[in-house]
Amino acid sequence: MKKLSVVLSAILLVAAVAPARAADTNKGAQSYALHCQSCHGRTGVSGMPGAPNLARGEGLMQPDMMLLASIKTGKNAMPGYMGILKDQDILDVIAYTRTLRVAK
Repeated sequence: MKKLSVVLSAILLVAAVAPARAADTNKGAQSYALHCQSCHGRTGVSGMPGAPNLARGEGLMQPDMMLLASIKTGKNAMPGYMGILKDQDILDVIAYTRTLRVAK
């Protein structure tokens, strides 16, 4: 019985930590163009006062999960995208925005 319990626990653990789909920057670019570009600019250079300049990495110095939470709930003038974008879609956008950095 104990052996069965250990096996079941191991199976549940593997299922719980199964890897998520890798971020897709192409899909992220499409979502960014639709939902983010009007404020953050086509190239990440913000066009709205108070919107981070993503091309300079502003606002991106946090782990993906913290950025995901901020985007889902909204921050300052940015509306929340919970219920509009799925978590994976937001992670795709985050991955895309990290490609917008300008060379220094």
